[in-house]
Amino acid sequence: MRSIRTGNVRQAPVEKMIESATVKEDPHSLDIEDVRAVAAKATTRVPDVKDSQISNTNKVLTSLTAGAIAGAVAKTTIAPLDRTKIIFQTSHKEFTYRAVFAVLVQTWKKEGFFSLWRGNSATMARIIPYAAIQYASHEQIKRVLGSVDGKALDPFPRFFAGSMAGATAVTFTYPLDLARARMAVTKSDMYSTLSSVFWKIYKSEGPRTFYRGFVPTVVGVLPYGGISFFTYETLKKIHGEHHPERQPYPLERLGFGAVAGLFGQSASYPLDIVRRRMQTAGVKSHGHLYDTVVNTVKTVLSKEGIVGGLYKGLSLNWIKGPIAVGVSFTTFDITQRTLRQYGIFHHEPR
Repeated sequence: MRSIRTGNVRQAPVEKMIESATVKEDPHSLDIEDVRAVAAKATTRVPDVKDSQISNTNKVLTSLTAGAIAGAVAKTTIAPLDRTKIIFQTSHKEFTYRAVFAVLVQTWKKEGFFSLWRGNSATMARIIPYAAIQYASHEQIKRVLGSVDGKALDPFPRFFAGSMAGATAVTFTYPLDLARARMAVTKSDMYSTLSSVFWKIYKSEGPRTFYRGFVPTVVGVLPYGGISFFTYETLKKIHGEHHPERQPYPLERLGFGAVAGLFGQSASYPLDIVRRRMQTAGVKSHGHLYDTVVNTVKTVLSKEGIVGGLYKGLSLNWIKGPIAVGVSFTTFDITQRTLRQYGIFHHEPR
């Protein structure tokens, strides 16, 4: 076996290994060129893979996988706050941070710590396909609009791609979102499982109920998706102009995503209130008040006003939203790059 007389090699940096390597005359000595080759191999970073080097099938697979992981991580992180927000959105309770804390503590005491994640199984069933479809369709829409090797589009196409990606994902996963909202505002004896939500709604309210609140959701996701993706990609573009030699660090990505989430959710929040009221009307005994978008808006405004009604809980969303969107974008970018760098789906030249 070849050896290097350098003392404790593990603790010495690569440079010291090279400097202290002793070239011996016997056949078991290690040539200094061998040391340099090993050192270079150990410190070489796996290069980024350009989009042009990957088949479109593998682009879709990596984006679907990374999107699914990103959605699951982000939503699990903020699940307790998400459930609390829905409780306030679908009730006439006055929103304050003290009231939010009281709801969290009361839920923990009455139903146990893990009840704070009640409805998260329905959330996962929705968010995993939702995020996967959203991120994968966003990349495909960008490709159709002319983006090459991940380069940012012009401003309007950049906004349009995000809007269409959100609308596509909502269309395919909306019934799961409705089921999640029902589970979040009811006790476990009413809807014990995700399948029981679908079965009871189908029997008592009819199949059309699965898409109740769909219109305000789509209308809301157009600005939300557009602004979120537009802001995130714009900030990454600015970063690339100032630091062309490197990718953004994870903390920088989190910051970009947080800003994107703040802007996106603020713009679409009133429609989120309308959506939740319509989704949960069947379990609140006032379905006739929230049967259409117009009636829902009128009812909320007449009973609770603009700030206390259509913007109820927005300040909580300013905490929850940026965290979720930041984690989601960051997890997606890092996971997608890793999958492509290491050829998990065997990227091939076109």
